[in-house]
Amino acid sequence: MPRLCQTEGLTEDQSEILKAVRTFVTEKILPVATELEHADEYPTDIVEELKELGVFGLTIPEEYGGLGESLLTYALVVEEIARGWMSVSGVINTHFIVAYMLMRHGTEEQKQKYLPRMATGEVRGSFSMSEPGLGSDVAAIKTKAKQTDDGGYEITGQKMWLTNGGSSNLVAVLVKTDEGAESVYKNMTTFLVEKESGFGETAQGVTIPGKIDKMGYKGVDTTEMVLEGHRIAADQILGGEAGRGFYQMMDGVEVGRVNVAARACGVANRAFELGIAYAQQRETFGKPIAEHQAVLFRLAEMATKVETAHAMMVRAARLKDRGERNDVEAGMAKYLAAEYAHEVVEASFRIHGGYGYSKEYEIERLYREVAFLLIGEGTADIQKMIIGRALLKEYKV
Repeated sequence: MPRLCQTEGLTEDQSEILKAVRTFVTEKILPVATELEHADEYPTDIVEELKELGVFGLTIPEEYGGLGESLLTYALVVEEIARGWMSVSGVINTHFIVAYMLMRHGTEEQKQKYLPRMATGEVRGSFSMSEPGLGSDVAAIKTKAKQTDDGGYEITGQKMWLTNGGSSNLVAVLVKTDEGAESVYKNMTTFLVEKESGFGETAQGVTIPGKIDKMGYKGVDTTEMVLEGHRIAADQILGGEAGRGFYQMMDGVEVGRVNVAARACGVANRAFELGIAYAQQRETFGKPIAEHQAVLFRLAEMATKVETAHAMMVRAARLKDRGERNDVEAGMAKYLAAEYAHEVVEASFRIHGGYGYSKEYEIERLYREVAFLLIGEGTADIQKMIIGRALLKEYKV
């Protein structure tokens, strides 16, 4: 059993789940990840086997057909999957966030309608806040839902950066609605938009233009979504009440930040594994490079960063599982884990020397993938703003 990324206090069920996932990653993901990533090929066979393992329903309550596991269990599973290939963890991340939002904020009718099919992977979720030119300024969204005479809505606008935008068939979409509230945050609503999987016109008034070509994070589909007078019933408002969308989305993003922290831990752990293995095999000046002090010190720093990031991620997940607010802890975990993952991957890249630049070596893929973690679910600067503002409130003089 590897020394790094061990978690104390797990139940027997949690340990068995993680053991099964780690075996799956070692046997089914790692051998094909680099080939699929270079081809930008969706991991269809891997996803189908994840369905059979129950990963899509990991946190969905047993009454709705899921396994009823905690956020911590999910985060540790994501960490293991990201160790194999971060894109696979991306396939389940947005699905998990939508399921979480339904569990926390959905009406009972919405839970009954979607959660059992989400648990099996029949319904695949994605969520959408961002828009072109918007970045992290969620309050500036322009996509709007206009109420119609029959009590429904028509949604028009353009959304951006939908992970699983093509493969999903249920999208939680944040739009503006005119609720007459003084605060812009109370004039936003989350709609549950149903569509077909694929690209082109996937529902009335809904178009998924195609995959966005990315530097890394390949395989998983990242898309735009164009809505042109998409008609939707009022009962597709998450929770049944307009004007609560911003707070619902922010709740989802909190768990999403734990997820990104977990992904960063997995990527960093894999980079460390590759680096320490290569350092013991590669020889210079008559001895393995691991015996050179410069490389030895680098390995020690890498391992320390992996352990620190893992501990912070676990703490943030456990706080959320206890029902406590974890915006600061999730922000800290996401910020630190992403920064450390970037540093550990670069250190491993340096250990590999010229071979790290070759596509034949796995570290080349990790080097391109890790950049996503610096911006996913909010940039480092956004995390610092969240953390800093909360600390000023906490330590006000």
